[in-house]
Amino acid sequence: MGLTPGAAREYVAHGHQVLIETGAGAGIGADDAAYEAVGAKVVATAAEIFAKADMVVKVKEPQPSEWAQLREGQILYTYLHLAPDPEQTKGLLASGVTGVAYETVTDAAGALPLLAPMSEVAGRLSIQAGATALQKAHGGRGVLLGGVPGVRPGKVVVIGGGVVGLHAAKMAVGLGADVTVLDRSLPRLRQLDDIFHGSIHTLYSSIDNLEREVFSADLVIGAVLIPGAAAPKLVTKAMLSSMKPGSVIVDVAIDQGGCFETSHATTHSDPTYVVDGVVHYCVANMPGAVPYTSTHALNNATLVHGLALADKGLKAVAEDPHLRNGLNVHRGKITNKAVAESLSLDLVSPVDALKAA
Repeated sequence: MGLTPGAAREYVAHGHQVLIETGAGAGIGADDAAYEAVGAKVVATAAEIFAKADMVVKVKEPQPSEWAQLREGQILYTYLHLAPDPEQTKGLLASGVTGVAYETVTDAAGALPLLAPMSEVAGRLSIQAGATALQKAHGGRGVLLGGVPGVRPGKVVVIGGGVVGLHAAKMAVGLGADVTVLDRSLPRLRQLDDIFHGSIHTLYSSIDNLEREVFSADLVIGAVLIPGAAAPKLVTKAMLSSMKPGSVIVDVAIDQGGCFETSHATTHSDPTYVVDGVVHYCVANMPGAVPYTSTHALNNATLVHGLALADKGLKAVAEDPHLRNGLNVHRGKITNKAVAESLSLDLVSPVDALKAA
């Protein structure tokens, strides 16, 4: 859900009319009355929102049926993940909409503050999902991650030491697993070593180290992110034959195309499949499994920029370089370098695109 009742109240307090599709808040336990109580207007269909709204706030990227409802002059504020999705990109370009993507908005430290909440949720969920998939009844090896006295704990390998990797490691350590995190940034590995006080292993992500750790792992978490770009394929299909039968991989990078060569997106209703004896969990939108936690965490992060967009429109993007980094498409032009490079499309800088408008 793009807006909690509390967030909707903030927009109303800024003098904006807020339209909410009926039943949209059911997943977070917020009924229509909760939105009406804070001054929002409940409408019967999403189509009415697309037709009337100057700004559309979502969580998941727009679906094909929604592309045609978007229009030039309208702001779309949501996760987009365009790099691995050429069809969505074409749809948004054709619509002329201004797309501000949560996942590429930056902050003064160069971090991704609107991606961070979902990365935290997905990182923690990856261990829960992986632990379940490891159970024999779910096709796994039958390994308990924490082990028991006299039996070794499960081995968890986390590829990528960013926000997802950090929170996956925290959960795995909490369960008592044997945890290794691989990353190519030595400063980040030093940070992780300090954070965990020696309770995890840190390794530089060379080909040798990656293969050695993946082959000996019970659970591998793919937590690699290149902002705005497609995820690199770090674990190849050929490598699966050397992994333990019944081991599990959880590809948290699947929204950006996945970092395992054999990954393809799955759903919460059918989350896993097996390739060469290895269980793959590749659910797109993993945080959707815990909508209450995810929605409130996301709204905490997105509200300030959302209010700026509602209050100032494109002027907010022009004035704020961090919000400008979130601009992915504008009036039929690609305005994010990583997206343009991933899809081999022409790039127009955000500044030039806004000037042309």
